[in-house]
Amino acid sequence: MAQGNSKRGRQIQPDRPAAEFDGTALAKRLLRTIRSGSLATLDAQSGHPFASLVTIATDIDGSPLLLMSMLSQHRANIEADLRVSILLSQPGKGDPLAHPRLTVIGRAERSDGPQVRSRFIARHPKAKLYADFADFAFFRLAVEGAHLNGGFARAMSLTREQLICDLRASGALVEAHDGAIEHMNEDHREALRLYATKLAGARGGDWRATGVDPEGIDLARGDDTARVPFSAPVTGPGELRAALVALAEGARKDPAG
Repeated sequence: MAQGNSKRGRQIQPDRPAAEFDGTALAKRLLRTIRSGSLATLDAQSGHPFASLVTIATDIDGSPLLLMSMLSQHRANIEADLRVSILLSQPGKGDPLAHPRLTVIGRAERSDGPQVRSRFIARHPKAKLYADFADFAFFRLAVEGAHLNGGFARAMSLTREQLICDLRASGALVEAHDGAIEHMNEDHREALRLYATKLAGARGGDWRATGVDPEGIDLARGDDTARVPFSAPVTGPGELRAALVALAEGARKDPAG
């Protein structure tokens, strides 16, 4: 299986023939695996686009999550105008424009949602050192649309519905989320390693789970990330358990990785 390489971390995905290109799946993978991106806000004074580098996680439905200090210029801009966009780009060797990237647009709104803090810190553990400082706050991007450039002749626009998971039937999964992640990381690290190496084509090591959602599980190993999709959507803890067991069984049968 092919692996992307970067000093800033890797997002792992087997290569696909051009005929099998699935833009929606690629966009969702970029959204779930890229750890940092370029945030564009509207400057509160001049109105010009203002770009800055930020760390990113995702909520259970895939909405981008940000942790920002009130001292930052981009937060001051957001306080004046909620409209933003985020560019997520997969790094790689050679021509930077040959690698896929996703631009997500929407409105950044302050959020104290149930899993916002836990999912952000799971993706960025060092943020725990300052996440609770009085001048920091979490923001959630209410996605309105996106544009994918997946490489030569592979550009497409996506609606919110194509990119963001509908959680209306997944209340039980949302409620069980943090406990499921804790359980997997405490008791099933070998299964997580198998998911990463056998199913996502990642290098070996001590992989951990950073999040689950109706469509898949997110993994991390230091700066490396991986995404393993489920074969069918899950809506509750029973279905999640069955999906994770099926992934482990499939990984043990796969000689690759």
